[in-house]
Amino acid sequence: MGGTIQHRILTVLISAIWIANGLFCKVLNLVPRHQEIVGRILGEQDSRMFTLLIGISEIGMGIWILTKVKNKFNAVVQITIIGTMNVLEFLLVPDLLLWGKTNILFALLLIGIIYYNEFVLNRKLNLES
Repeated sequence: MGGTIQHRILTVLISAIWIANGLFCKVLNLVPRHQEIVGRILGEQDSRMFTLLIGISEIGMGIWILTKVKNKFNAVVQITIIGTMNVLEFLLVPDLLLWGKTNILFALLLIGIIYYNEFVLNRKLNLES
């Protein structure tokens, strides 16, 4: 029973991270640094449009997580996106990151939590039922 609650809590928290980052940081532009990062990587001319698209995609990811549709594939997509995005930022714009190059450690922590939630906790729950 404890694993079920832990899995549900982690699922909601992971979803909330995606939705909050997409909505507040990118769509509502409450953290302009995100658009600066996009501008440096993809070009300043269309940085607002790309930032909005990324934000909407992140909100979509958060909703997808909550639906539990193809949850293993979803976890792999999340891990791939987070890893790719953070390596690019580490290499191209470390000066714009909240914690500089150490941001990658937080990305690895989130990747680990996503992996644990889906491939360890969820597997145990599936084996128990």
